[in-house]
Amino acid sequence: MKKLFIVNSDYHETRIDRWLKNNFSTLNQSFIEKNLRKGNIKVNDSKIEAKYKLLHKDKIIIFNYSEEIYSHVAKLSNKTIIPKKYLELFNSSIIFENKDFLILNKWTGIATQEGSKINISIDHIIKHFSDKYNLVHRLDRETSGLLIIAKNRQSTKFFGKLFKEHKISKVYLAICHGHPKNPESEINFSIAAKNKNNKRSNSITRYKVLQTKNKLSKILFAPKTGKTHQIRIVSQHLGCPIVGDTKYNKQNKYNFEKLKLNAHMLQFYMNDNKYEFTSKLPTDFLNFFRNNNLKLVSGKELKIFLNIA
Repeated sequence: MKKLFIVNSDYHETRIDRWLKNNFSTLNQSFIEKNLRKGNIKVNDSKIEAKYKLLHKDKIIIFNYSEEIYSHVAKLSNKTIIPKKYLELFNSSIIFENKDFLILNKWTGIATQEGSKINISIDHIIKHFSDKYNLVHRLDRETSGLLIIAKNRQSTKFFGKLFKEHKISKVYLAICHGHPKNPESEINFSIAAKNKNNKRSNSITRYKVLQTKNKLSKILFAPKTGKTHQIRIVSQHLGCPIVGDTKYNKQNKYNFEKLKLNAHMLQFYMNDNKYEFTSKLPTDFLNFFRNNNLKLVSGKELKIFLNIA
């Protein structure tokens, strides 16, 4: 039996083998490759390989189709029950939303992804709204600020490509305990890979000190790589660990404070449109500024640094 399928926009630029596995979960890779090779599965009447990337409205023809062979077993729903307070907090933290993505002003104290000791994460919350929503990058549990959430398969792939090609500009704001030797520089620093013994990878981070006062520094960071705890480790390496960082700041003076690290600005292009977002600083950040006579960061300072970084 022959059957025709038209590729919808969600699967644009998806490999044919992944499309088959997503739509017919009982198929294995060897069956897929064998039937592609024999021409039992074609795209636009042509034989293709498993790595072929589909385009919107491509015609997939399965010549040996049967419901018994090409079957699909739906995954049982295993959604975490999200308390109402988290849903309300999430909704109130959205600072931008369109059909493709939303920008969340993440609050301190919630993990981005689930883990062994994590009951509720941002990932749990977004799956409550739609299984199509996906994280495209992460922030540490104690880091506040801007987080991109893709709302469909196409935008998930789009942002994944932007991050891979370093085409998303990110600026973090930190309040650090101490002063770096140089007021502005780019740091190339080797960081231990997470959960890998003796393995290290290179990180690149640009920074600029905006203000120093009372043994505190207000610093902008622009990471050009995305290593775990990168800014927190680089700050420690510079001799000015971040206030409230109980892991990397061995000075006890500000341990009672929440981590003063904020994903403060994002900039990228999508469909020839420029998007630029600035976070709303949490109350503890604002109070720390006020209590220590530190000035808030101006939009001009952010733009100048972004253009340099």
